[in-house]
Amino acid sequence: MASFDPTIPPGGEGKITIKVHTSGYEGSIYKSALVNSNDPEKNAIHLSIKAVVKPSVLISPRYVDLRGKAGQNATKIVKIDAALDKPLSLIPGKFSLKGKMTYRIKEVKKGRSFEVYFTNILTSPQTYYGFLNLKTNYPEKPVISIQIRGRFVKENEAKKTSMHLE
Repeated sequence: MASFDPTIPPGGEGKITIKVHTSGYEGSIYKSALVNSNDPEKNAIHLSIKAVVKPSVLISPRYVDLRGKAGQNATKIVKIDAALDKPLSLIPGKFSLKGKMTYRIKEVKKGRSFEVYFTNILTSPQTYYGFLNLKTNYPEKPVISIQIRGRFVKENEAKKTSMHLE
């Protein structure tokens, strides 16, 4: 979003303000804006902004991929850590894989560190995709969305797949 002085007299000065909304971004970002003028020598100027956006919450891994034989218990853990100097709280939100898997949240260090355990509960071969949303008390990151994929095959298919990979 940009704002600027609409008219600047010849030889005068003006002000251009550019705001970059970093919500949803982490790491290095680069944004640019093109400023047009009626100056015959410099009718267009590129302004660029480089920044490093520090995350408010650290999530590892960012995605869950459960694989195995149908009926097999498979569990993956996602670690969530506060990156700000204030306590973090997690509240379960929407979970799209009820009946296919379960999850539980364990607070490892009060207000600082959490583990989310995902466990397959299907007994039949299936491939599924879904997510878990966790609400936080951080306005910088109000929702954490963890994407989940599961692929469970018949035991004889698992053997074929592993023999094919060797």
